[in-house]
Amino acid sequence: MDPSRQSIPVPHRWNAVVWVLFGLVPPALAVADAGAGTKYSTYGLLSALTFAYAAVAMFPTKPMLRPGVYLAVLVVELGAVAYLMGGGAALFIVSLPHFWIYAAGPAAALWTSGAGAGLTVLGTLAGRGFDGLSGQLRTGNVVFTVVGYAVGAGAGLLVHRITAQGEERAQVLTDELVSTQAALAEAHREQGAAEERERMAREIHDTLAQGFASIIVLAEAARSGIESQPARTAQQLTSIEQTARENLAEARALVGSTPPPDGAVQGSVAGALRRTLERFSEDTGLSVEAELPDVDCDQQTRIALLRCTQESLANVRKHAGASTAVVTLSLVPYGIELEITDDGHGFDVAAARGFGLDGMRKRLAELGGELTVTSSLGDGTRVLASLPLTHDTEESS
Repeated sequence: MDPSRQSIPVPHRWNAVVWVLFGLVPPALAVADAGAGTKYSTYGLLSALTFAYAAVAMFPTKPMLRPGVYLAVLVVELGAVAYLMGGGAALFIVSLPHFWIYAAGPAAALWTSGAGAGLTVLGTLAGRGFDGLSGQLRTGNVVFTVVGYAVGAGAGLLVHRITAQGEERAQVLTDELVSTQAALAEAHREQGAAEERERMAREIHDTLAQGFASIIVLAEAARSGIESQPARTAQQLTSIEQTARENLAEARALVGSTPPPDGAVQGSVAGALRRTLERFSEDTGLSVEAELPDVDCDQQTRIALLRCTQESLANVRKHAGASTAVVTLSLVPYGIELEITDDGHGFDVAAARGFGLDGMRKRLAELGGELTVTSSLGDGTRVLASLPLTHDTEESS
């Protein structure tokens, strides 16, 4: 397709139909019985005008078919038709929209349409008309031409003003839309950054912070028993070394320099929980009872259950003052449940503001699960983590 060719807007198409029916056809019919000179000259002018209009409407970027050239042709031919027929008010009035469509602006539309009106009046006064129009008809044509120009100028200015206001409003709305989109994109970026910071904070709390807390507790215990309990101290130092290595691996994974240290959560979740409970019992000396059937689940579920267990046991060690903890894993019809209870002194759940509990709730919520914490002063604590059953979760035989 020729890139210089453009589709004609629908309003312009209707204007073209009106122009042909009421501007070109009446003069052509009027000279049908006139002398050969008048008839063929009028037909030639109308044909040329039709060709020029069709060309500029379809190829407005061609150098010789630009709107300004077409308007010059229109002005000249309006005067010529008026001269041949002794009047051209109708053709001029029907052609008025062309000046406002193709002129470069309101000022250009006013003076080019004014030029067309002037030549139409001159042609009407100078021409004899193919039947020798009477002076009254000539005067009527002149009056209609002048009145048509005045009305057309007023209507054109009004439409131009309305269009300009509409374009200004559209530009304002466009600018507001662009600004809103930019603000929304910035909000999304900030939300994404906040969510990432929250995720990193939760990972650091559940891994590095817990590991460092364990190291501190073990180091204090080792220091106090270095002379009286050398074997116990050696075991504690070994635990410190192992925890430090795990923390180092976690730190490298968080900054992305190494793959995640997922060895602790590979295989069944029951196996990962047993290893965690064994470490906890060794490090704290607390009694831990466990009921951990082999339950197969996806990696994200294993990690969530392991982190919940680690956080709950850390709270038992730091706050509960318990002597025994019980961990139960079970497969229920709607999913998997992990229950951790202790016989400590308990706490007021409604007043609790710990980051760990909130982190567990959010971690489970991301997987469609929920966390229920039940506790009262003097009656211990029960933590229940529930996760929905997925297609990867089934009881191993």
